[in-house]
Amino acid sequence: MKADALQFNLSRMSTPIGEMLVVTDPEQRLRALDWQEHETRMNRLMNRLYKGRPVKLSDGVMPRELKDAFEAYFAGLLNIIDGLDVVMPGTAFQQSAWRTLREIPSGATLSYGEQAARMGRPNSVRAVGAANGANPVGLVVPCHRVIGANGALTGYGGGLERKRWLLQHEGALEADEPRLFV
Repeated sequence: MKADALQFNLSRMSTPIGEMLVVTDPEQRLRALDWQEHETRMNRLMNRLYKGRPVKLSDGVMPRELKDAFEAYFAGLLNIIDGLDVVMPGTAFQQSAWRTLREIPSGATLSYGEQAARMGRPNSVRAVGAANGANPVGLVVPCHRVIGANGALTGYGGGLERKRWLLQHEGALEADEPRLFV
């Protein structure tokens, strides 16, 4: 018997760093967030995360609460997206990595090694990087706040220029020097 397709809403929003794609479920919870030029990658990731269940995206209107929160974030009210309800299927390790990402405050950064240590898995730096790369809700689950051990801006699926902009917007990057979260 073929599994029923998961029905999600796809909405789009102009931002200072490009058109943002927002996927929500029928309960208006955030399921995915990416950038217009990465729509194909977002679709592949969603199909992988939902383990073979077909995912059907229908164009629609973004839920008002999300639209208001994203507009406020880009206007400078940075913490407004911290409490947004997200639903992200993933392994126990991925869930742990994503919870740790949400603990990094706006205006700060953390290295992959520090993230692994906070998860109680200090030898799992590469696995942390892979889990962050599978994060379907970038920005709200702020993988852009994770940097290399030497302070380099590395590993952001939205592109390093977008990562730089986000960190500067949040005050974590001034003169190309991220502030580490301790």
